[in-house]
Amino acid sequence: MQIPADSVADYISKIPEERQEVFKKLFDTINDNLPKGFQEAVSYGMVGWDVPLETYPAGYHCTPGLPLPFMGLASQKNFIALYHMGIYADPKLLEWFVAEYPKHSKRKLDMGKSCVRFKKMDDIPFELIAEVSQKMTVQDWISIYESQLKK
Repeated sequence: MQIPADSVADYISKIPEERQEVFKKLFDTINDNLPKGFQEAVSYGMVGWDVPLETYPAGYHCTPGLPLPFMGLASQKNFIALYHMGIYADPKLLEWFVAEYPKHSKRKLDMGKSCVRFKKMDDIPFELIAEVSQKMTVQDWISIYESQLKK
Protein backbone atom coordinates (compact mmCIF):
# COMPACT_ATOMS: atom_id res chain seq x y z
CA MET A 1 0.00 0.00 0.00
CA GLN A 2 1.75 3.12 -1.21
CA ILE A 3 0.79 6.55 0.11
CA PRO A 4 1.52 9.44 -2.24
CA ALA A 5 3.09 12.26 -0.23
CA ASP A 6 5.39 15.25 -0.70
CA SER A 7 6.92 15.26 2.78
CA VAL A 8 7.13 13.24 5.96
CA ALA A 9 4.45 15.42 7.57
CA ASP A 10 2.19 14.92 4.53
CA TYR A 11 2.76 11.14 4.67
CA ILE A 12 1.98 10.96 8.40
CA SER A 13 -1.19 13.02 7.93
CA LYS A 14 -2.46 10.43 5.43
CA ILE A 15 -2.02 7.32 7.57
CA PRO A 16 -4.75 6.14 9.98
CA GLU A 17 -5.05 8.54 12.88
CA GLU A 18 -4.58 5.80 15.49
CA ARG A 19 -1.10 5.08 14.05
CA GLN A 20 0.15 8.62 13.56
CA GLU A 21 1.68 9.19 17.00
CA VAL A 22 3.48 5.82 17.06
CA PHE A 23 4.64 6.23 13.45
CA LYS A 24 6.03 9.69 14.21
CA LYS A 25 7.84 8.35 17.29
CA LEU A 26 9.34 5.54 15.22
CA PHE A 27 10.37 7.99 12.50
CA ASP A 28 11.98 10.30 15.06
CA THR A 29 13.76 7.38 16.75
CA ILE A 30 15.39 6.38 13.47
CA ASN A 31 16.06 9.94 12.34
CA ASP A 32 17.70 10.88 15.65
CA ASN A 33 19.97 7.83 15.66
CA LEU A 34 21.14 7.40 12.08
CA PRO A 35 24.77 8.34 11.50
CA LYS A 36 25.39 11.60 9.65
CA GLY A 37 25.17 11.54 5.87
CA PHE A 38 21.85 9.82 5.22
CA GLN A 39 19.11 12.06 3.82
CA GLU A 40 15.44 11.93 4.68
CA ALA A 41 13.22 11.22 1.67
CA VAL A 42 9.74 10.28 0.56
CA SER A 43 9.95 7.64 -2.14
CA TYR A 44 8.50 4.31 -3.12
CA GLY A 45 5.28 5.30 -1.33
CA MET A 46 6.95 5.54 2.07
CA VAL A 47 9.29 7.71 4.10
CA GLY A 48 12.89 6.74 4.33
CA TRP A 49 16.57 7.55 4.32
CA ASP A 50 18.90 7.39 1.34
CA VAL A 51 22.53 7.97 0.49
CA PRO A 52 22.37 11.23 -1.48
CA LEU A 53 23.68 11.36 -5.05
CA GLU A 54 26.24 13.96 -3.93
CA THR A 55 27.80 11.25 -1.75
CA TYR A 56 27.22 8.28 -4.06
CA PRO A 57 26.74 9.54 -7.65
CA ALA A 58 26.20 6.01 -9.03
CA GLY A 59 22.86 5.93 -7.19
CA TYR A 60 20.60 2.91 -7.06
CA HIS A 61 21.34 0.37 -9.78
CA CYS A 62 17.66 -0.63 -10.12
CA THR A 63 16.60 2.95 -10.77
CA PRO A 64 19.59 4.90 -12.11
CA GLY A 65 19.54 8.56 -11.16
CA LEU A 66 17.85 7.96 -7.80
CA PRO A 67 19.70 8.00 -4.48
CA LEU A 68 20.74 4.70 -2.91
CA PRO A 69 17.97 3.64 -0.49
CA PHE A 70 18.92 2.48 3.01
CA MET A 71 15.94 2.46 5.38
CA GLY A 72 12.23 2.94 4.89
CA LEU A 73 9.17 3.21 7.06
CA ALA A 74 5.67 2.51 5.75
CA SER A 75 2.16 2.27 7.08
CA GLN A 76 0.70 -0.86 5.50
CA LYS A 77 -2.85 -2.14 5.78
CA ASN A 78 -2.30 -4.23 8.93
CA PHE A 79 1.07 -3.11 10.24
CA ILE A 80 3.89 -0.59 10.23
CA ALA A 81 6.84 -1.87 8.21
CA LEU A 82 10.45 -1.00 8.83
CA TYR A 83 12.74 -1.74 5.88
CA HIS A 84 16.45 -1.89 6.73
CA MET A 85 18.63 -2.81 3.77
CA GLY A 86 21.65 -3.24 6.04
CA ILE A 87 19.93 -6.09 7.89
CA TYR A 88 19.18 -7.67 4.51
CA ALA A 89 22.73 -7.31 3.17
CA ASP A 90 24.87 -7.91 6.27
CA PRO A 91 24.49 -11.40 7.83
CA LYS A 92 26.25 -10.31 11.06
CA LEU A 93 23.81 -7.42 11.53
CA LEU A 94 20.86 -9.72 10.84
CA GLU A 95 22.15 -12.26 13.35
CA TRP A 96 22.62 -9.55 15.98
CA PHE A 97 19.14 -8.09 15.38
CA VAL A 98 17.39 -11.47 15.56
CA ALA A 99 19.23 -12.33 18.81
CA GLU A 100 18.49 -8.93 20.39
CA TYR A 101 14.82 -8.69 19.43
CA PRO A 102 13.46 -11.01 22.17
CA LYS A 103 15.28 -8.92 24.77
CA HIS A 104 13.25 -5.88 23.73
CA SER A 105 9.82 -7.26 22.83
CA LYS A 106 7.47 -9.84 24.26
CA ARG A 107 6.15 -10.56 20.75
CA LYS A 108 7.67 -12.91 18.21
CA LEU A 109 9.79 -11.21 15.54
CA ASP A 110 7.75 -10.87 12.33
CA MET A 111 10.33 -10.34 9.64
CA GLY A 112 10.90 -10.78 5.92
CA LYS A 113 14.26 -10.28 4.18
CA SER A 114 14.60 -6.57 4.98
CA CYS A 115 11.16 -5.89 6.45
CA VAL A 116 10.25 -5.92 10.12
CA ARG A 117 6.49 -5.82 10.64
CA PHE A 118 4.95 -4.21 13.73
CA LYS A 119 1.32 -5.30 14.07
CA LYS A 120 0.85 -4.20 17.67
CA MET A 121 1.54 -0.51 18.17
CA ASP A 122 1.99 -0.93 21.94
CA ASP A 123 5.01 -3.23 21.63
CA ILE A 124 7.43 -1.58 19.22
CA PRO A 125 10.99 -1.95 20.56
CA PHE A 126 12.06 1.68 20.16
CA GLU A 127 15.37 1.22 22.01
CA LEU A 128 16.34 -1.64 19.70
CA ILE A 129 15.33 0.37 16.63
CA ALA A 130 17.50 3.24 17.87
CA GLU A 131 20.42 0.87 18.35
CA VAL A 132 20.13 -0.82 14.94
CA SER A 133 19.83 2.62 13.32
CA GLN A 134 23.25 3.54 14.74
CA LYS A 135 25.06 0.42 13.55
CA MET A 136 25.79 1.29 9.91
CA THR A 137 27.36 4.43 8.49
CA VAL A 138 26.87 5.73 4.98
CA GLN A 139 30.31 4.43 4.02
CA ASP A 140 29.57 1.02 5.59
CA TRP A 141 26.35 0.79 3.55
CA ILE A 142 28.02 1.83 0.29
CA SER A 143 30.78 -0.77 0.81
CA ILE A 144 28.32 -3.58 1.51
CA TYR A 145 26.08 -2.49 -1.36
CA GLU A 146 28.96 -2.46 -3.83
CA SER A 147 30.28 -5.82 -2.63
CA GLN A 148 26.84 -7.38 -3.16
CA LEU A 149 26.39 -5.70 -6.53
CA LYS A 150 29.62 -7.18 -7.85
CA LYS A 151 28.56 -10.78 -7.07
